[in-house]
Amino acid sequence: MNLRVRNMGADELAGVLDWAASEGWNPGHDDAAPFHATDPEGFFLAEVAGQPVAAISVVNHGADCAFLGLYLCLPDYRGQGIAYALWQHALTHAGARVVGLDGVPDQQENYRKSGFVLTGQTYRFSGTIAGQTDPALRAVRPGDIAMLTDLEARANGYAKPAFMAAWCLDIDTRHTLVLDRDGVAGFVTLRACRAGFKIGPLVAGSMEDGEILIRAAAARAEGQIMMIDVPDDCAPLMAWCEGQGLSVSFNTARMYRGTPPQGGTQIRAIATMELG
Repeated sequence: MNLRVRNMGADELAGVLDWAASEGWNPGHDDAAPFHATDPEGFFLAEVAGQPVAAISVVNHGADCAFLGLYLCLPDYRGQGIAYALWQHALTHAGARVVGLDGVPDQQENYRKSGFVLTGQTYRFSGTIAGQTDPALRAVRPGDIAMLTDLEARANGYAKPAFMAAWCLDIDTRHTLVLDRDGVAGFVTLRACRAGFKIGPLVAGSMEDGEILIRAAAARAEGQIMMIDVPDDCAPLMAWCEGQGLSVSFNTARMYRGTPPQGGTQIRAIATMELG
């Protein structure tokens, strides 16, 4: 087999996200640029006879933590060892860093063979939410990014500075709202996807503030389907989503190779299952 493994360019990442859409992953309309900007060397393709057939990302968020995602192989090339060869190559990019992933539960045994250990589950809640605005909410400003990065890091256990800088500034299809009461009390990002909208990240000090942020995002979504990816250790947000009649469309296994980061007790939803 004429197999070649190489880095992926930003334009190629947009094509891989089309693969993800065909698998039902429902990426955002403009995910490729902020994903790639997070770690331009962290995206990989496997080619057979010059044709890309498999993809993966291992994005280094900092000196200590990385996140694995976008692990995809075209159907005609599965079961031939191509994706696993790409997996092994990509993991070397993380070096000695702790590596996390959100994987489908039926692949847990395969991930264990590479040293990953189950730490929890991430549940995607989907449905419509009644929107409501609040006078304490405002649009994100460039000067907020360092503070939002710190809030998100304290909630989830590790910092993603490059990702947050690229993700949280507003564009037509992605908006971040800040809850400001003489200081930032929380924030939420809403992004338009191939179908509906996704919320993430969400960070708030209480479920009352979390609800304010979610409903403000829902007001921008104008009655369309919304999705929230909630870690199973965030019980208040899980209960709120259930109380709103949102349904679990699927769940993933959160696994780490190395010592898992320790998050806080804040109300939180993850940014993306691809980059953590």
